[in-house]
Amino acid sequence: MRSKYPLLVALFILIQITLVSAQGKLGDYQNAEALNGLMQKKVYNVAASVQWLSIAKKYFYTRRTAQGLEFIVLHPKGYRKSPALDREKFAKALSDWSKEKIDANELPILLPVMSSDGKVLRFNYKKESLNCDLNAYTLSKVPAPPANNTPQGKTISPDGKWIGYIKDFNVYISSAADSARAYQMSSDGSSAHHYSPHLFWSPDSKKIAAYKVKGPKHRLTYLIESSPTTQLQPRLHSREYPKPGDSVNQYTPSLFLVEGKQQVPVDNSLIPDQYHLTEPVWRKDSRAFSYEYNKRGHQLYSVMEVGLTGNTREVIREVSNTFVNYSRKKYRFDLNDGKEIIWASEVDGWNHLYLFHANGKLKNQITKGEWVVRRVINVNEKERSIIFEGSGMETGQDPYFIQYYKVNLDGTGLQKLTWENGNHAATFNENYSNFIDVYSRADQPAITVLRDGKTGKVLQELEKADITPLLNTGWKLPEVFSAKGRDGETDIWGKIIRPRNFDPTKKYPVIEYIYAGPHDSFVPKNFIADSPLGLHELAELGFIVVQCDGMGTSNRSKAFHDVCWKNLKDAGLPDRIAFIKAAGKKYPYMNLDKVGIYGSSAGGQSSLAALLYHPDFYKVAVSSSGCHDNRIDKMWWNEQWMGYPIGPQYAASSNVEHAALLQGKLLLILGEMDDNVDPSSTMQVINKLIKANKNFDFLMVPGMGHALGGDYGEHKRRDFFVKHLLGIEPPEWNWTSSITVPKL
Repeated sequence: MRSKYPLLVALFILIQITLVSAQGKLGDYQNAEALNGLMQKKVYNVAASVQWLSIAKKYFYTRRTAQGLEFIVLHPKGYRKSPALDREKFAKALSDWSKEKIDANELPILLPVMSSDGKVLRFNYKKESLNCDLNAYTLSKVPAPPANNTPQGKTISPDGKWIGYIKDFNVYISSAADSARAYQMSSDGSSAHHYSPHLFWSPDSKKIAAYKVKGPKHRLTYLIESSPTTQLQPRLHSREYPKPGDSVNQYTPSLFLVEGKQQVPVDNSLIPDQYHLTEPVWRKDSRAFSYEYNKRGHQLYSVMEVGLTGNTREVIREVSNTFVNYSRKKYRFDLNDGKEIIWASEVDGWNHLYLFHANGKLKNQITKGEWVVRRVINVNEKERSIIFEGSGMETGQDPYFIQYYKVNLDGTGLQKLTWENGNHAATFNENYSNFIDVYSRADQPAITVLRDGKTGKVLQELEKADITPLLNTGWKLPEVFSAKGRDGETDIWGKIIRPRNFDPTKKYPVIEYIYAGPHDSFVPKNFIADSPLGLHELAELGFIVVQCDGMGTSNRSKAFHDVCWKNLKDAGLPDRIAFIKAAGKKYPYMNLDKVGIYGSSAGGQSSLAALLYHPDFYKVAVSSSGCHDNRIDKMWWNEQWMGYPIGPQYAASSNVEHAALLQGKLLLILGEMDDNVDPSSTMQVINKLIKANKNFDFLMVPGMGHALGGDYGEHKRRDFFVKHLLGIEPPEWNWTSSITVPKL
């Protein structure tokens, strides 16, 4: 019999198909929870906690196998591997200590560290730090660090004959043999302009370098703990928390001569308006001391040297029209007691190493090219060579991958020590003649090899990760993806994550995890099966999840980084949109009409900014612990990128100032005890949203600090995306206590 209402029947069938195929259901939530801990349970033979044992002359590392956590020592001669300990004896020792049954195949320990002689294993068990004597298999608590026997507030000269200290805001010294023989070295100290108790003796014990400090009244921020565990009534907490534009300490370098009991006037005219001075460091021959001067605004950073007559000279001067990245990229190594200096700079547009004469004149550039030095591993003064980590040199590879290189100080003889297409992590022996290299990619599990330290030649493959148990769960490898950014030229790199039950014939909303802090880059480059961010778990609910590093983040060119300058609201969002659109063009199952975004801290700022400034693309955002107005957040981080003095650029990047622009669905998450970003930042956004009559959701978590939201906030975030991107009501919450999560 034919229906009288064929269109209604077709619609009914379509609805039923949609309901059957829709995700975000109870089973999907359970499957998401089941993914927790897969890296430990389903990934085998990855070398971790790698160490060189300097006394035992062996390498130590751990690996997880089907039999649990194993402890390995590698003998470099002959490449022989053997157990570092007897796991059965270790498990029994831990059982006796804890009064609990410990299975040797399921050792519940964290952060294992072997002593340099290979005889004691230090590890964390629950909330304790313990040592295991591997001869007797007895456990003991890790002893507290030895007490400092120097009298509080006093410093002893290297020869032990003198004691320096502060009295009535001034510098004094006294004989170590006879405290009655005391001498006042300064007389200009006061409560408002006092000498620091940190005194710096010259190696010959004949001079003292010190700082006189003029300190402002420090700003306090306040937090109300609504539900303390120790009392019924709320508690008020306060802490010093300088914010952009606040006054900072100003330091006056000072010099004292012990023999003459006199203070030498120091020329400090070259260091006005300080943001910070580093501690004084004496030359080994006691001829002078040096320190580093960071001018407020972070556009001038200098190495200064003070001679014995009080003369001060600028040895190296680093300047930038935007910012000097002192907090992450500064590197200095003094050769031959300061006769030469190795210095890192982005002066040519890329982070490279330079060699300077003692007089401050450039001798030569050590590294050069459209790639960056990430970290210096070792300087061999005798051979005049450097081992360093670099990124972006290898054609056809992800430009963030760390590779290892060796180069001479004159810039010649560049030698690759690693080169395989992956992100490398090296652990060298003490003379750098060989090293263990663990490398992987997001889409390739780890390989561990022993390499020659001079040529990089692979001497022996040690471990090759086995992810068969992981893949047997249906887990999908993330896809490494790159696309052109906003300028149509610059490559933006990231990854795409799909659910285990991925079906290319379906349409999937897209969620981006964002953290765009300019201090680093953030897309993980190593193979990881799970992470605290829960990207794979989120995908299980029926989403495509993406992460990428847009312009304004670090570890690329200076021009790439400078996009953030006085412009944190940008957050690389135009590049991220281009990245997702390119992925959507390649993969039509990505539904770009339903794009969500979430992040915490700077990512909280950026996720809300996505709705404020790009509502045509981003439709749903969850913002946790956001620094929504950079004037309210901590001084050092915000002045580094937003500049000083405080100008209109701060308001231009403020989510508070632009809250009325909100379109789309927004969930704000905040911990009342956030001591990293002032909670007022989020509360001021809420104030403006209410005044603009905007609809939004808000979760305040009592007792929580600076976080994505904890377990409760994670559940709320998943529900929010399921409801507003999948368009279905999330399952009832009581499933978490009444339903067993499937075991993979």
